[in-house]
Amino acid sequence: MDFENTNLECRPLSIKLWPPSDNTRNMLVERMTSNLTSKSFFTQKYGTLSREEATDESKRIEDIAFATANQNYENQPDGDGSAAVQLYAKECSRLLLEVLKRGPRVEADKEEVGSDITSAPRETFFDISKGRRGFFEAEEAEELLKPLKEPGNSYTKICFSNRSFGLDAARVTEPILVSLKNQLKEVDLSDFIAGRTESEALEVMKLFSDALEGSILRSLNLSNNALGEKGVRAFGSLLKSQTWLEELYLMNDGISKEAAQAVSELIPSTDKLRVLQFHNNMTGDEGALSIAEIVKRSPLLEDFRCSSSRIDSEGGVALCIALETCTNLKKLDLQDNMLGVEGGFALSKSLAYHVDLKELYLSYLNLEDEGAIAIANALKDTAPALEVLEMAGNDITAEAASVLAAGIAKKSHLTSLNLAENELKDEGTILISKALGHIKIKEVDMSTNLIRRAGARVLAQTVVQKPGFVLLNINGNFISDEGIDEVKDIFKKHPNMLGPLDGNDPEGVDGDGDEDEDEDKDPVADENDEDELGSKLKNLEVDQEN
Repeated sequence: MDFENTNLECRPLSIKLWPPSDNTRNMLVERMTSNLTSKSFFTQKYGTLSREEATDESKRIEDIAFATANQNYENQPDGDGSAAVQLYAKECSRLLLEVLKRGPRVEADKEEVGSDITSAPRETFFDISKGRRGFFEAEEAEELLKPLKEPGNSYTKICFSNRSFGLDAARVTEPILVSLKNQLKEVDLSDFIAGRTESEALEVMKLFSDALEGSILRSLNLSNNALGEKGVRAFGSLLKSQTWLEELYLMNDGISKEAAQAVSELIPSTDKLRVLQFHNNMTGDEGALSIAEIVKRSPLLEDFRCSSSRIDSEGGVALCIALETCTNLKKLDLQDNMLGVEGGFALSKSLAYHVDLKELYLSYLNLEDEGAIAIANALKDTAPALEVLEMAGNDITAEAASVLAAGIAKKSHLTSLNLAENELKDEGTILISKALGHIKIKEVDMSTNLIRRAGARVLAQTVVQKPGFVLLNINGNFISDEGIDEVKDIFKKHPNMLGPLDGNDPEGVDGDGDEDEDEDKDPVADENDEDELGSKLKNLEVDQEN
């Protein structure tokens, strides 16, 4: 729910595509669960989730996607709901990909618990997010939160994510948080008010905020709560008191320009921030200007993410200029915004200050050749330890390939390169392949680049001999059947290192010609849907923009 734009007026009954029925929503959850538990390109690489975890994650994804799409529909009540349906499908796809890339939580949890056990005699992490998803009421809160009331407990980190706190449960929790606030260092309140009315959710947030006011937190996560400006200000007392905060997460929170301004106003000091993440918001250019002010006050920033937040050139340039003050930056993610060529130029200047950069995510920025060339030229002289470079979906052609290849060739520590969904063709692919010849590359994604037989062969021959190489993705290109056979033969001793090729079109037409639609990009769709809403959801794809 977006607390800024909620429309509570009754609308006349009409036949519309939105909202979907409970049966349709449950069906989509089941599809995603199946996708997370089945063998695929992603699960082979990152691991398969258990049925229980996959079900929980699928329900969480569907809830978030539904809330986001419903917000869109509320803002356009006179439409037929088709825009909401498309957004619903896109959000499910995007969030599903994040879970697929993250892999199962179980192993990571075991490692974290094992680390806690060896370093401390008592449990320090209290987490209710692994339980069943649903409303969290007073009686259950009394029982589940008992360990937090034990005298002398050692909890320094709490996670209340994945449970929806009602007002009664919040009142039970409030005194517990007050008693713990002097020992807490990390608080995760992401996705903790799902399905609540605006008024109740705001009261819950204010109760938690007041209870934790004055705590000295290292990390605060308020993601997936559709906060909007009202929600941000409901957390005002907590945010104002945080002078030692090192990590702040506000992802998928409906952070508009007003909400971004509120965040900038409420946080008194960000000079200790190392991690700042604003992924998937509605920030826009004006909101980006406020975020830029926060960045300017964060000289120790190491990890900055402001992806998928509707930022165009003006806001993107402001962010890039602000980043010049962050000389400790190690990870930068600006992808899925429309920074354009001008933003690319600004970023290229900023990169000169980021000598310690290790991960750079610049996909879907509309950089075009000019912006990509500016960034590639900058990379020749900075970030010597760069390990990850992603510039997918930027309309980069073979004209920029020589400069791009020269920049890549300087990155001897580069392990992952993603240039998917560009137009590099054989000429550009061969130049990139030569650049990869002397670096520690392990993963390469050159899918959907108009590549034919020659480019595919040279790239395959280059990477297959790399020690420790993991995966080559050249799907979605125009490789002939003979070329496919050659590539498979090159990888015959290491078939797991070659991604699927079922989306390749040996008769593909580039330039202005028509291309066949790829019918194999649908990991969660069911071909048997016959109703109009089902047919739209049928095209749900795992969007590889992240």
